[in-house]
Amino acid sequence: MAKENKGLFNRIAPAYGLFYDIQKKSYLNIITKVRSQFDLLEYKSIIDVGCGTGALSSVLNDLGLNVTGIDPAEKMLNVARNKNGNQNVMFIKANVLEGLAFPNKSFDIAISSYVAHGLKQAQRKIMYKEMSRISKEYVIIHDYNKQRSFFTSFVEWLEGGDYFHFIKNIEPELNDCLDDLKKCFEEVRVVNVGVRANWYICKPFNS
Repeated sequence: MAKENKGLFNRIAPAYGLFYDIQKKSYLNIITKVRSQFDLLEYKSIIDVGCGTGALSSVLNDLGLNVTGIDPAEKMLNVARNKNGNQNVMFIKANVLEGLAFPNKSFDIAISSYVAHGLKQAQRKIMYKEMSRISKEYVIIHDYNKQRSFFTSFVEWLEGGDYFHFIKNIEPELNDCLDDLKKCFEEVRVVNVGVRANWYICKPFNS
């Protein structure tokens, strides 16, 4: 994540915290909805990459998973740490784009929610490769699909991310991701989780 983006997310952390309970409810509904297609509760350990104020990490912890949440914005993490019920979540300041201090295949699942679309394409590939490296079973990218809304398009245009390119190219990007000339993922499956959101469920190569 670029230095200026870290500063932005540190500044807006208190505002993000106001939506924490709403986000928790939404994440729980999504996880419940997709259990018939992909059951997160079959796994034990998970890392939430770009966890922000920790709403998704908190839901995963409530459901009994061993959760690590990472984010480069310290003030986001401070909000997460101070929320009730998050004492068992390990929140760590770390940037996936700079490499993570975890051995290969440290977690059953690596998940990232609404992070990828805000990165440039080259940065996304770094994130995909690093998430593939640390995950034993699956990488899940929870993010936008191609169903655009005017409000979302306007906000993403203001933020200056790569949203418009991302929603057109996310599936081929994941399928074509290379790490040392080997593909990052042997399989990419798409599960719709909302009107404008998908889970992109990726199976890393384990060799």
